[in-house]
Amino acid sequence: MSGERIINSEIHVAMFPFLAFGHISPFVQLSNKLFSHGIHISFLSPSANIPKIKSTFNLNPSIHIIPLHVSDNLPSNTSNLHSGMFGTLIQAIDSMQDHVKTILFELKPNFIFFDIATSWIPEIASELGIKSVYFSVYSAISASYLCPSSRLDDTKGRDITYEDFKNPPLGYFPNSKLSLQTFQAKNIFIALFQRFNFHKVMQNFSESSLIVFKSCKEMEGPYLDYLQNQFEKPILFSGVLVPEPSMDVLEEKWTKWLDNFPTKSVILCSFGSETFLSDDQINELAIGLELTNLPFILVLNFPSNLNAESELERALPKGFLERVKNRGIVHSGWLQQQLVLKHSSVGCYVCHAGFSSVIEAIVNDCQLVLLPFKGDQFLNSKLIADDLKAGVEVNRKDEDGFFEKEGLFEAVKTVMVEVDKEPGKQIRENHMKWREFLLDKKIQNKFITDLIARLKSLA
Repeated sequence: MSGERIINSEIHVAMFPFLAFGHISPFVQLSNKLFSHGIHISFLSPSANIPKIKSTFNLNPSIHIIPLHVSDNLPSNTSNLHSGMFGTLIQAIDSMQDHVKTILFELKPNFIFFDIATSWIPEIASELGIKSVYFSVYSAISASYLCPSSRLDDTKGRDITYEDFKNPPLGYFPNSKLSLQTFQAKNIFIALFQRFNFHKVMQNFSESSLIVFKSCKEMEGPYLDYLQNQFEKPILFSGVLVPEPSMDVLEEKWTKWLDNFPTKSVILCSFGSETFLSDDQINELAIGLELTNLPFILVLNFPSNLNAESELERALPKGFLERVKNRGIVHSGWLQQQLVLKHSSVGCYVCHAGFSSVIEAIVNDCQLVLLPFKGDQFLNSKLIADDLKAGVEVNRKDEDGFFEKEGLFEAVKTVMVEVDKEPGKQIRENHMKWREFLLDKKIQNKFITDLIARLKSLA
């Protein structure tokens, strides 16, 4: 049946995500949803990533996967990439232009969905008569604040500095109070100017045939409206792409441990495979969790050239593991995050505010404590905590972003202990409202059918 869907499909879409797994995952989710509605999908990714894409991200097995080759001396994804190699990685991606062009010439898709580091796709697609679609895996609040065309208008005749990102661009109407702390603006400046080329990032918006956001008007209406005002081209949205239930089963060691605790009492604290904390941050985080007196799983990861066991022994506070042995686990490495969040005893998620992680927490009825570390996470946190009022952000120092154990403790207490007083009560009510919205299959399915209808009209 799936084969018939491909043969008879009116539309063929090629997908080409950036190499980071945080980018690959939304492309997989969108691919699965489009394919389930009869859209022919070809998925392009480095050979080394394909086993993980098939297993961990559950790409539909009937979807056509096309392997790409990355230089042998570079990792195929960014989880083990030190900062000095990032420029070389971008060069390696750029070197794939001819290979990708040949593939697209042979595939002849109607659309090529591309990502942040491949600003050369629109030109190639145009030559081949293919429409290029910049699929922004970032929230609309992030794109509207960081990359509207008015950012360039503000700074004509001078270089952009990190100070420019502390405030929104001139004429920014979605939220006049929105601003960034100094450490956040510095981090974003480094990401946009030292890791990626800011002007090439802007090209993604200006030169693509159309833009698709992993968002919806209900959650980010003012920001989507502002972006439509900035870029004179179709701006579509896929909805936030609620992840499909995992086909895996939670490992027995986790099930046994979690079953010891009451419903919605356990904290999961994890920041993904590409965020590495300093010793000071680990210390404050660990003690902050200890202060809550709640059971917890703390996930700490380290660069691949370091031994995780010895790093944990060195970085954790003295005597910490002994003090929390009956109610706390410290883990390093891969974790079945979606399945852990789904377990009935897990009720709070301390995370970096990556949008996919936030959505996973909401649909699994886990309260959100937000501790963003980079890029779009800072703005996602403001959307969830300030606009939607469905989570709480940990207080940070302006200049260096330092957070204290007491700040983490207070944030957890707001959503896990003081549930009958404000602001905890309102946060929980809003959290439940958005959970019901995200779990409404009719609403979520309509986002995809509407997107397909627009694609067909544009094809």
